[in-house]
Amino acid sequence: MQLQERINAFVQLGQEMREITQNQRAHEDLFGQIYAHNKWFAPSDCADALNQWSGVLQQQQLSHWTSALSKTPKEPKTIALILAGNIPLVGFHDILSVLISGHKLMGKISSKDPILTRHIIDLLITLEPRFSAFVDWTDKPLKNFDAVIATGSNNSALYFDHYFGRYPHIIRKNRNSVAVLTGQETPEELNGLAADVFQYFGLGCRSVSKLYVPKDYDFQSFFKAAYAHKDHINHNKYMNNYDYNKAVYLMDQVPILDNEFLLLKEDPGLSSPIAVLFYEYYANASEAINKLSTMQERIQCLVGKDLPIEHVAFGQTQRPTLADYADGVNTLDFLEKL
Repeated sequence: MQLQERINAFVQLGQEMREITQNQRAHEDLFGQIYAHNKWFAPSDCADALNQWSGVLQQQQLSHWTSALSKTPKEPKTIALILAGNIPLVGFHDILSVLISGHKLMGKISSKDPILTRHIIDLLITLEPRFSAFVDWTDKPLKNFDAVIATGSNNSALYFDHYFGRYPHIIRKNRNSVAVLTGQETPEELNGLAADVFQYFGLGCRSVSKLYVPKDYDFQSFFKAAYAHKDHINHNKYMNNYDYNKAVYLMDQVPILDNEFLLLKEDPGLSSPIAVLFYEYYANASEAINKLSTMQERIQCLVGKDLPIEHVAFGQTQRPTLADYADGVNTLDFLEKL
């Protein structure tokens, strides 16, 4: 297939994704199967992930993103993909990158997301049957591949490094997203921040898990913005995490702020448990920025307004563009140079 033919197929896929989100009732069986398998994959979150991708899979955006790719078909390489499954379609960018580059995909799909991702790729193959020769899902040990893209925890990354180190590879570890507040945020910005915290139950690496706030920061404005997400407490798995973490903190006499569906805990760590948001005070904004500058390899998104280093606007962490690469590694460039 020519590059433009691959782009056209993904544009069609984006249109199909949009149709699914606009006619959710017609796709109740799909959303029901997904939720029955993984209770963290709420239908509303699956629909949001599909809607986000439908907005990205546009002719102009895809053409601009792939402008550096060779227009002449090359001998395709086989790329082993080990996909995460923490949020809906979390591995789709890697799949898109491999296939639109003209390479073959040998994929190990996460046991947490065996339905939605497979459904979307099956839909792509229906739209463009020639992709069937470029997609191979396997549960067996990976063999006969040319390069690897693997996403996992810090522990699994050690295994990936050992097993795949001799191949060209991208190996991703745990990352978290943080926000720097000044106390001057507008209600709209705090509403956006609340979405960054709560969307996908905070399970994504782009989900904000830590706040840096000035001394004597008043959390009431943030709690007011968070109230729009109060229904999270009605989700059984989220509620169990909230109850468990609250009980542990109370038994250990750990000071917490509690709005009955989210716990705020002062903590130097970046990775907070489900239903918990860490925070840390700073004396001045420069102090916070300097500290974060030394932790860039652990941070996926830095959220804030008018910060002197690269950052994301409030409410935009789960709205990445095609060029917002995980861990800042240009996947498309990696694949083009194979």
